[in-house]
Amino acid sequence: MRYFNLFIVFIFFSNCVTTKVFDDLEVRYSEMKIERNRLKNSKDSLQKYGLKLNQELNETKSYLIRSRDSINLGIREIKILQEEFALLKQSSDIEIRKNIAKNNSLLKEIAIKETKLQSRLNRVNQLEQMIQDQKASLSQLKESLSDALLNFKGKGLTVQKRNGKVYISMENKLLFKSGKWDIEAQGKQALIQLSKVLALNPDIAILIEGHTDNVPFTSRGNIESNWDLSTKRATAVVEILLQNDQILPKNLTAAGRSEYLSIAPNNSVEGRASNRRIEVILSPSLEEITALLEKNN
Repeated sequence: MRYFNLFIVFIFFSNCVTTKVFDDLEVRYSEMKIERNRLKNSKDSLQKYGLKLNQELNETKSYLIRSRDSINLGIREIKILQEEFALLKQSSDIEIRKNIAKNNSLLKEIAIKETKLQSRLNRVNQLEQMIQDQKASLSQLKESLSDALLNFKGKGLTVQKRNGKVYISMENKLLFKSGKWDIEAQGKQALIQLSKVLALNPDIAILIEGHTDNVPFTSRGNIESNWDLSTKRATAVVEILLQNDQILPKNLTAAGRSEYLSIAPNNSVEGRASNRRIEVILSPSLEEITALLEKNN
């Protein structure tokens, strides 16, 4: 009985403990189940987040690779540009030095040409001044001759200035008899007066031309043609002028023109008389002008 009671008590207490433990375990099981579900959900979230992170990481790696490639390409392009710029700068420096040297050479050439042009301009000014002086001298010479030969005005003697020269024209009636080359007394007086003025102008070139009409010359004595007669008359005038020893012989030239430089028609007595003449043509010396022009060459 005693054991039975103990057994009953044991069973009672055993049932009590077992129920409590069971309840505790059941609660613990529920908690663990909840925790498991939570952990499972966390794991799924972590896996998803991990996948997302891996995707973003891969994208970032791809971007970094592309960026690195782009940067490397940019660096190579910059290096190429730097090399090209260096070459261009070197080439530009060389070209600039060449241009500077060329410009300096051109400046020197221009300076030389300017000097030459200025020198030529000075000579042109000198030449113009010489020409003006000669014109003034010729005008003064004409006036002096007109005054010196005034007494022979209206006797077949004229003094004119044209084409930069002075022309003294003397008809044969003042100087010669028909078919002769000996100078008459009145003609000698005119030539003596002329020689006095010429002696004062040693720089004047003196050309004496003999002219005839177109009437054929019949041979008489030492005269063979109008060419011969015109030349002898011009030479006779030269001989009279040279009697003044102040006239330089080198300044004198005698020329016969025959009938070929007439100043009037030969179909009248008056015209033929005008054509039979001596012309003394006075020209300024061209030596200074020629020397000046030669310097320009």
